[in-house]
Amino acid sequence: MFEYKAPLRDVRFVLDELLECDKHYQSLPGGDDITPELREAIFNEAAKFSEQVLAPIRRSGDEEGCTWHESGVTTPTGFSEAYDQYVEGGWPSLSMPTEFGGQGLPLSVDLVCGEFSGQANQAWAMYPGLSAGCRMTISAHGSDEQKQTYLPKMVSGLWTGTMCLTEPQCGSDLSFLKTRAAPNADGSYAITGTKIFISAGEHDMSENIVHLVLARTPDAPAGTKGISLFIVPKFNPTANGEAGERNQVNCGSLEHKMGIHANATCVMNFDGATGYLIGELNRGLHCMFTFMNTARIGTASQGMNHAEVALQGAMGYAHEREAGRSLTGVKAPERPADPLIVHPDVRRMLLTIRAFAEGGRAFAHYLAQLSDHEMRSEGDKQQQAADLLSFLTPIAKGFMTETGLEAANLGMQVYGGHGFIREWGMEQNVRDARIATLYEGTTGIQSLDLLGRKVMADAGQKYKELVEMIKWDCETMDDEFSGPLLEKLEEWQNLTTIVGEKAMANLDELGASAVDYMMYSGYVIFAWLWGRMGTIAKDKQAQESFYTMKLTTAQFYFSKILPRTLTHKACVEAGIASIMTMEDQDFRLY
Repeated sequence: MFEYKAPLRDVRFVLDELLECDKHYQSLPGGDDITPELREAIFNEAAKFSEQVLAPIRRSGDEEGCTWHESGVTTPTGFSEAYDQYVEGGWPSLSMPTEFGGQGLPLSVDLVCGEFSGQANQAWAMYPGLSAGCRMTISAHGSDEQKQTYLPKMVSGLWTGTMCLTEPQCGSDLSFLKTRAAPNADGSYAITGTKIFISAGEHDMSENIVHLVLARTPDAPAGTKGISLFIVPKFNPTANGEAGERNQVNCGSLEHKMGIHANATCVMNFDGATGYLIGELNRGLHCMFTFMNTARIGTASQGMNHAEVALQGAMGYAHEREAGRSLTGVKAPERPADPLIVHPDVRRMLLTIRAFAEGGRAFAHYLAQLSDHEMRSEGDKQQQAADLLSFLTPIAKGFMTETGLEAANLGMQVYGGHGFIREWGMEQNVRDARIATLYEGTTGIQSLDLLGRKVMADAGQKYKELVEMIKWDCETMDDEFSGPLLEKLEEWQNLTTIVGEKAMANLDELGASAVDYMMYSGYVIFAWLWGRMGTIAKDKQAQESFYTMKLTTAQFYFSKILPRTLTHKACVEAGIASIMTMEDQDFRLY
């Protein structure tokens, strides 16, 4: 089993040298208090907590899993105690408003801490991760009374939260949602229905769990237009804000999953539970997208986290494990065989993992800075950040989770047969990574969102603005990177035109090309980030071996990874012909 170490050096490179985070903080209202010394202290403590508290219970949590019983769910040994330390350290309050007991720091600071915890122990990190989205939704859409009732407890971490969307008969298509919300005389609602796949739906880590539940009132319109959002606490709050009587909400069972065994994925039954409308009636999806957009960025970061775990494990193993001799002559005569690191194919896998891990880190923290502006800035700056964040989110979620899964598989491959054995930690990483391409909207759904709702919806205006921004950045890049990137930008624009023209004749062309288009887009975005990082590293490579490795990875990305776009381009150009020629009734197994 490898020993996890928070990648502080690379985080500092991304924040200080690539994204110039101190200038970013100074541009935010109230950002003057975020000094380099403060953020360094926060990051160091977050690294220590992740390395010393969370990482040691990663494997044991996976093997033990969660236990269901009639009174609730017990998390694996050490999980509740780790959460107590998390609360004592004030971590849940980092980016929350000071008026509710928060520390008022930008979300981008919080994301660094979340990166470390997610890498150290993904299943554990999901518990506070779901709470963050719940808090933000109540903060954005709740009434003053709801904010005062729930946020102080949730900001402190004493109460946690969930998101309850999916039902047995409906997943991503919520138009089939059946959970009912019947009005009560006191203005509350009686919530009745069953939700499935609810992460952190029941556990023993907090004194109360606040569920955000999508449901329909009796006279609601059909389809998604008739969905409202309700706050349904496990324990109804008392007049003085404490957890009171048990509400009629219970965990019926735990899902038996491929991975993230230590996170309680629950079937939740609401049997006339008391719920409170949040936001406007029949506007539940509008409110819920505050949660979902946060969750999608968090899930994108999970892809990066799994790549980082694969990198740390595989890199150490490749230096230690001896196998064969180099084809160009013995490289380690003092050893019975050369280490794996001398073999070109092993290096190919390691560089691919690194390209996705570190490219993903740059992308995730760039998105976090956009989130800061969306939440804190005003006027044009706020709107521009919101528009760009909205455009990039489906690329981040779709591309980073797919490449994160690829990196996790490559990490296991470097180990050979040992990667398939539990004790090394790589097979758990693959199992845990697999879900990220599925929840918070599958890769196909993210791709349709990008192509249909983001690129085509405004005749490509936001897309064109992004391309122009990247072109402007190319002027500051080394020619080694700017030349190939400019060629890809032109190709990307041509591909967008092709898809648009095909879709005008047949909308199914969007579905046929969406995933290939999204993956193409992701490779170009990563090329933009790697071009910037490679340029910085090229100027500084004489200073430290870190920059040599960074430059090497940038060069590898452009020569070995970016050409993948040619396959996606060919698939988009091929269109729908070979996919939809058969009639539905003929499209069968045999």
